[in-house]
Amino acid sequence: MAETRRTNSGPGRLLIAVYLLFAIAATSRAGLQIATKFDEAPVAYLLSALAALIYIVAAVGLARAGHTGRRVALVCCSVELVGVVAVGVLSLVDRELFPDETVWSQFGSGYGYIPLVLPVLGLFWLWRTRHDHA
Repeated sequence: MAETRRTNSGPGRLLIAVYLLFAIAATSRAGLQIATKFDEAPVAYLLSALAALIYIVAAVGLARAGHTGRRVALVCCSVELVGVVAVGVLSLVDRELFPDETVWSQFGSGYGYIPLVLPVLGLFWLWRTRHDHA
């Protein structure tokens, strides 16, 4: 019989808390940047807003657990990983495209590289809590 471990239990609670913390940080930063200096770096600021949205939805998916929650979290963590790597590379190659920092620029260096590690941890946790096949 297959047993599902819940994504919102044990270490998953800490993961959800970190996602919520980053959701608040990214939303606050993006909101301020968009409201006060959007014309200076629109791509960078919109990417910060996208990161915030992904963090929120990923946290909800992990917290809901269940099949749908897992699927939502899997998509969010995957998009997040691709995004932080792509933006990280682009921000190093074309500094004019990112004249101001985003959550994902330079692989999340402004946030201690947690934005680079977080989706990896999220994907690992989803893999770890998958159905066990005996």
